[in-house]
Amino acid sequence: MDVKRAIEITEKIFLVLIAAFTVVAMGQEVMMLVENRKVELKDLLLMFIYAEVLGMLGAFYSSRRIPIAIPLFIAVTALSRLIILQGKDTDPSVLLYESGAILLICVAGWVVTRIPQDE
Repeated sequence: MDVKRAIEITEKIFLVLIAAFTVVAMGQEVMMLVENRKVELKDLLLMFIYAEVLGMLGAFYSSRRIPIAIPLFIAVTALSRLIILQGKDTDPSVLLYESGAILLICVAGWVVTRIPQDE
């Protein structure tokens, strides 16, 4: 077996593991929500991140490449969740940095989606 084939097999194994662990994490989150009988915005954002990870894996398997917009969506959602999870006692400059990061990621996403794709 050549090195390229070994790397491809390893990649596929890890992608299947990521998908399986994502589904397990989603199941654990749903069980915790049912147990707590309370759904908050932070929970919905976390579920959205899980769904986007699965979507990214699905996109990779269907086209053998990951559209750059999907990881950018995940990053924006993760930063938004981080802002929501922070308490009111957090330094306001941290909020500015995080919102600035969201803005930069959104601008990057807008720029990247305007670049023609080589098919």
